[in-house]
Amino acid sequence: MSPDVKAFFDTATNTVSYVVKDPNGSACAIVDSVLDFDHASGRTDTASADEIIAYVTEQGLKVDWILESHVHADHLSAAPYLQERLGGKIGIGQNITIVQDTFGKVFNEGTEFQRDGSQFDQLFGEGDSFHIGQLRGEVMQTPGHTPACLTYVIGDAAFVGDTLFMPDFGTARCDFPGGSSEDLYNSIQRILALPDETRVFVGHDYKAPGRDEYAWETTVGEQKALNVHVGQGRPVEDFVEMRDARDATLGMPRLILPSLQVNMRAGQMPPADEQGDVFLKLPINKV
Repeated sequence: MSPDVKAFFDTATNTVSYVVKDPNGSACAIVDSVLDFDHASGRTDTASADEIIAYVTEQGLKVDWILESHVHADHLSAAPYLQERLGGKIGIGQNITIVQDTFGKVFNEGTEFQRDGSQFDQLFGEGDSFHIGQLRGEVMQTPGHTPACLTYVIGDAAFVGDTLFMPDFGTARCDFPGGSSEDLYNSIQRILALPDETRVFVGHDYKAPGRDEYAWETTVGEQKALNVHVGQGRPVEDFVEMRDARDATLGMPRLILPSLQVNMRAGQMPPADEQGDVFLKLPINKV
């Protein structure tokens, strides 16, 4: 089956969120939502999520799933806000527990922060399946960018998160804790083993040099032939050397510290203090 896919592009974070619909019914899933966040003021806004809510409502859709491809380091998830208004279960990869353990220590969260993934409704493992109405989705564990990265293969469409970008931009960075360029290469090979006509929907786009428009849909065949980092059968040794050298030149994402604290909690903010105020931590000389 071929799902109907509606993309929503967030220019502030270059993130693409998706509504994925059963073509024969009203059921849908939301993939990689965005909660707007102004870092300077510490204020959140729901404009991006409200756009998705308006679309789902206008189309008369029923949300079965709110899916995260991984714990994002560049934007906050709007999953709880969407769930409160639209329903659906929040899902992520089972290796979220590795990410929670790592960053629970980084942010000195203490024992009250559960590191078992229980903040999410569903933890997916390799080979798990789920349904969006009559549309079947399959789960591939595709670590490398982070240990918890998943690719959701839904009908003839693959939602790859940050694992792959558009062919002219390449692949994800691997220098976050638990990342691995060799793991990323192997994960990408699994995606490229899907049928050539499989539609590939990426999690971000940054307009590669020479391209005027943002883009987020490609195919497995195009990635195999044209991806500037892994196309034309590039060997793993060359990729690892290139990826590690490139990552060494990259700065941290602007929203990494607030994003990780929120997203490892399934999009929930840290607990409020006795006055009802919520704070995010800013580790110094640590991350």
